[in-house]
Amino acid sequence: MSKQDTHAPETPATRFLKQHGVAFSAHLYDYEAHGGTKVSSRELNVPEHAVVKTLVMEDENAAPLIVLMHGDCKVSTKELARQTGRKRVEPCAPETANRHSGYLVGGTSPFGLRKRMPIYMERTILDLPLVYINGGRRGFLVGVSPHEIMRVLQPELVSASI
Repeated sequence: MSKQDTHAPETPATRFLKQHGVAFSAHLYDYEAHGGTKVSSRELNVPEHAVVKTLVMEDENAAPLIVLMHGDCKVSTKELARQTGRKRVEPCAPETANRHSGYLVGGTSPFGLRKRMPIYMERTILDLPLVYINGGRRGFLVGVSPHEIMRVLQPELVSASI
């Protein structure tokens, strides 16, 4: 079902993908702290627009939520709050994000999260045939169809990129 590199790690994310019958490819690269999607896209030789970052944010009540965004775009937190009916949305502190997701920042995957949270996805991600998204460890992305992300996570689509 999945085409996997022999040294690809087993993570809660890869277990989730296998359980849900999602075909994915495994891509390891040398992680650089604070390098973000610029480094992963360069190392994997893929467009940064096709690398999807998983961002843990929280609303005015400190309730966590996940935002999936193109690597070369930023999230308009004001627009995201407006579209999701919240007063305010802002990024979580790294320790808080780690606690909510069960992953270390830089290795956060939307698959196999520690706790259930609402997930929002930039709607233009669906325009891409294949995206690269964190596989649950720093320096590890999985290639997956964005329509499979829709099927297994059922995120709410938003238009909040800047």
